[in-house]
Amino acid sequence: MYGRRATQLLKEIDSSEAGQLAPFNSDVFDQVIRECNEHNSQFQSLIRKMVEQNLDIETTRNEDHYGAAIHHLSLLRNKRCLMGYMYNRAEVIQSFRWKVGPVLPHDIQEKLHFSEKEYFKNHSTAIKSYISEMDIDLTVDMVPPKDPYIQVRVLEDIGEVSLGDHSVSLTKNSLHFLRRTDAEQFISQGLMEEFLE
Repeated sequence: MYGRRATQLLKEIDSSEAGQLAPFNSDVFDQVIRECNEHNSQFQSLIRKMVEQNLDIETTRNEDHYGAAIHHLSLLRNKRCLMGYMYNRAEVIQSFRWKVGPVLPHDIQEKLHFSEKEYFKNHSTAIKSYISEMDIDLTVDMVPPKDPYIQVRVLEDIGEVSLGDHSVSLTKNSLHFLRRTDAEQFISQGLMEEFLE
């Protein structure tokens, strides 16, 4: 039956946990592409047959017209299913950039098609370029902070550091009240931690 393979791709997405990817199903994907090519071939053949018989394609209602309509609609349905499959996967891949950073873990990379890996790389490059042009790190706070300042404890000696309009001596076990944006780079490197009383 037409469209059954394409539906498998959508069912696969529906059964996946939100924000997670199943391995790219290239077997079914390629089968759907072949089915689309077959529908297109049949559609073109039926239209050509009607033209050769000097029938008006717009008004003629015979078996060739209805056959062409079925192949055309099947082709459109398969196309929508393929686009839905790829769009959903692209959204999840984009979210990985914000969740795990510019380098994907090996277990996620194994699930991606080579074109999806290239898409992720290009998406990451675009974000990096935008961040450098705007001179603002969009990856720092995914949830807006309640307070722009945080109290931190230094875990390792960092030394004298210039932070915006002043410099601070960051020695091991010292406590400081810093702007969140200044502290984030040191927290992500494991050199300090947010101090919660």
